[in-house]
Amino acid sequence: MSEQVSTEQTDSAQPNIVLRLTDVVKTFPGVRALDGVQLEVRAGEVHCLLGQNGAGKSTLIKVLSGAHQPDSGQVEWLGEPVNFANPQAAMKAGIATIYQELDLVDDLSVAENAFLGHEPRTLGFVRRARMERQANGILGRLGHGEIPSSRMVRSLPAAGKQIVSMARALSHDARLIIMDEPSAVLAHDEVGNLFRIIRELTAQGIAVIYISHRMDELREIGDRVTVLKDGRTTAANLPARTTPTKDLVSRMTGRNIEYVFPERPAAATAVTEATELLRVDGLCRDGEFQNVSLNVHAGEIVGIAGLVGSGRSELLECIYGARRAQFGTVTMNGRKLRPGSVGAAVKAGMGMAPEERKSQALLLGEPIYRNVTLATFGRYASFGFTNAGKERAEAEQIADSLELRPRDVRRAVRTLSGGNQQKVVVGRWLLGDTRLLLLDEPTRGVDVGARAELYQVIRALAERGVGVLLVSSEVPEVLGLADRVLVMREGRVVREAPAGELDEDTVLDLVMSGSLMEGAPA
Repeated sequence: MSEQVSTEQTDSAQPNIVLRLTDVVKTFPGVRALDGVQLEVRAGEVHCLLGQNGAGKSTLIKVLSGAHQPDSGQVEWLGEPVNFANPQAAMKAGIATIYQELDLVDDLSVAENAFLGHEPRTLGFVRRARMERQANGILGRLGHGEIPSSRMVRSLPAAGKQIVSMARALSHDARLIIMDEPSAVLAHDEVGNLFRIIRELTAQGIAVIYISHRMDELREIGDRVTVLKDGRTTAANLPARTTPTKDLVSRMTGRNIEYVFPERPAAATAVTEATELLRVDGLCRDGEFQNVSLNVHAGEIVGIAGLVGSGRSELLECIYGARRAQFGTVTMNGRKLRPGSVGAAVKAGMGMAPEERKSQALLLGEPIYRNVTLATFGRYASFGFTNAGKERAEAEQIADSLELRPRDVRRAVRTLSGGNQQKVVVGRWLLGDTRLLLLDEPTRGVDVGARAELYQVIRALAERGVGVLLVSSEVPEVLGLADRVLVMREGRVVREAPAGELDEDTVLDLVMSGSLMEGAPA
């Protein structure tokens, strides 16, 4: 039975439609990734695209950018049917894509990245001075003329690299820019600047397709919303600012849920009186964090809130042994761990899901089951042979418990959406004898439904006696999921309290105060 698509009618007074998709279908072996998608984008609007991980958003982006060609249906660009043979053709036509994981070359300059592949030339020679002048003009147009076009991209922060990606799009005279989770790598105070740039682009008639899982962002920056579910359009052209969140969530998931956090244990004192699993005393690493002390008990979820650059992720990596502290100790189950040794941490019962799952946690070319069993691979090997059947069977149990989509554990993990890749990383530690789980941005790029499922998994682990130490950029997530919260700023813990004693305004005020010397005499 087909789903009813909710739409809002348009009229002739509206701006010109630059992009229209009609009944677009794209299939892969065993998967119908797009199943009759409808989409309409107008000049000068921010059109938000919503959907669970696995709903088809990534495939749709690749169809629009020329990386995939649709099997059937029609794509109209500026009123004409098109079928882009490759990304270069889409870019030449005026469609630019800025991916969540920016595709920049660190060892090239800002100008070289902006004009990569279409550098201004004369008689075959690159006109470097002309290229830098044009790049400076584009950066000024984006409101960031202070970024030198000759600066190496490697030296830029995440927000600066995103500006370079936008400059690349404008260097092609883009009429449509697709932004995939553009705020995911930005600190809280940088998102406002991103929105300012987007408004300036749309004021120039450039259309933006904005993909995000953060409802507050869609309310602030979006004009209309289209929702995908299981490769189909379930709602189209809804007003972004006035459509109730519960309606959007229902269209995405089939359930009337938002960011639902599991209930905390009724007896909070029972957690603090439980066995201490982790103790960190006076941990220091120059330029990252100073004199950090904390502890985690069995069955307790401890959250760390802080801006990007506050030292929170570096602290987690140091506890896990991926970085070596200069001073201080990490004690697990009453035994001090050898500094800078991941092996010692894992042997002691510690597991970690890092922020950069693709580069730090996954073997992208390997099947899902091999990634799930990676930390416990020894149990499937005997006398030089691997029991692949047992390996797959246990990975399938994890896939079922986490509602992995699709469920075929023989698929390469690179074919999964970001949220489902994160489930694989968390699921890896469900197989082992993990007593403490470190989670760095566990729901980054994960949709509403998958977030709720991950929250349930994390709480269920705590109820089994597993301790959890998590870092998140989203303050409501830390406050809603954790039992106890530490607030970090400029590499130091500035506040520790039970989650119930803090609110979002208080935490944001602490992390954004700007100086540890506030209140000191002038």
